[in-house]
Formats: sequence, C-alpha cells, structure tokens
Amino acid sequence: MKQISILFLIFLTACGTMYAQNAHFSFNGVIEYQKSVNMFALMKKNINKDNESYMRPAYESYIKNQPQFKVLNSTLSFQGDKTLFTPIEPETPMNGFGISVMAEQNNTIYTDLGTNTSVAQKKVYEETFLLKDSTRRINWKMTSETRDIAGYHCRRANALIMDSIYVVAFYTDEIPVSGGPESFTGLPGMILGVALPHENITWFATKVTDMLATNQKPLVAPTKGKPIDRKGLTKTLQSALKDWGDYAQAALKAFSL
Repeated sequence: MKQISILFLIFLTACGTMYAQNAHFSFNGVIEYQKSVNMFALMKKNINKDNESYMRPAYESYIKNQPQFKVLNSTLSFQGDKTLFTPIEPETPMNGFGISVMAEQNNTIYTDLGTNTSVAQKKVYEETFLLKDSTRRINWKMTSETRDIAGYHCRRANALIMDSIYVVAFYTDEIPVSGGPESFTGLPGMILGVALPHENITWFATKVTDMLATNQKPLVAPTKGKPIDRKGLTKTLQSALKDWGDYAQAALKAFSL
C-alpha cells in the first residue's frame, strides 16, 4: 500500500511538471477587442416625459432601420508592464438619431503598470485633452465563475467605479500583465472581457497574437491634446455641461470612463 502511495505521488508530480513545461504565458503581443453597444436599450433610456413627443417616433424609426448593436474595434498592445489601447475608426460611420457618447470610442490610453500611471488622449467633442494621472484604483472582488475568451481560460471579478457604474470583468493569468481595454486594470492577469450591464456595453477580446519583444516597436504614449489631470477634466466637463440637464450626467460618465 505504501509503494502504491509513493507511485501515485510520483505520478502527480510528473503530471504537474509536464503541465508547467507546457503552460504558455504571454508577456508581449496584441489583443483585438470588440466593443458592443445595445443601441436600442441606450436610446430608450433617453426617452422621458419632456421629450417623448419627438424622441419616441425617432426611437421607433431607429429600431426599424438600424441594427440593435453598434460594434467598434480596438487593439491593446502590451510589452511587459506597458500597454497601449488604440481605437480603430469605423470604415462607415453609423447613422442614427440620438447616438450617445457611450456608443463612441474617444480614448487612446498608454499605461505604465510598473509606475501605476497613464497618459490618455481624450476627444471631448471638438476638443482634445491629454490626461496624465495615476491609473484608476479599482476595488475588484473575485468570484468563482469562469469562461473561455479568445481561447484563454478567464476568471470573473466584479467592481463598482465612479460610485455608480457596476463592472464585470474576466481576466486570464495566462497573460500575466495587469492590463485591459480602456482604463480597466488592476487584476492579476490580462482583462479579456468587460461588461457594464447597466450601461448596455461590453468589450470582449476576439483574438490574441503573441509577439516577440524584438518584433514590436516600443510603445509610445500619445502627445496631442491640452494637458490636464483627472480632477481638472472633471471640473472642466461639469462646467461645460452645466446647462445640459438630464443629459449632463450621462455625458460626464461617458467621458470619464
């Protein structure tokens, strides 16, 4: 019996060694993401008793002639502890009435995870800001839920950001880089999926391409825009949107992501 136990332990050790030898971890590469926005739900939220007379017919016309989901593409290049999130401009702009800022991609973001700092080029209507600040601190709560995304085994984590936005993220420790799309970071592995359920928006990786560090150009932070920090941007936006009524909060939320 003792010999059987010893042989079993040797077998388990061998299996663990083989797994470790075959395990693949990515430190350099490019991730392709798709942002999906439920336009029907987003537009319906904008209808209220004050605008129903013209927004309701516009909404009904929209759902008859436009697709429910607006899909936008982006990439995240990563090299060790540095990442660069870059939106890809759509070839044909989506037509429609009442397109929300939430349904756009306005940020190019360089993140240095080693120093917990980021440089974000933000397009805010006709103006461009260059936001330099620390990375957003997110209090993630791990769960036991898992799913596969783009061929990677991912684990779920939940969080609340900006006091009111509920976030669901899926990360993989097979890419041991604490980055993610947009400004979502801070998990023990790359974030391959993000959902904002109450905002009707998701980002999910569709493809991960490994690259040797020698085959990648060094990542460079954006440089165009009016220099500002997160606190200054919030103050500027609040001042610019003070007469926007109910739309102000939604716009402020979208530009602050």
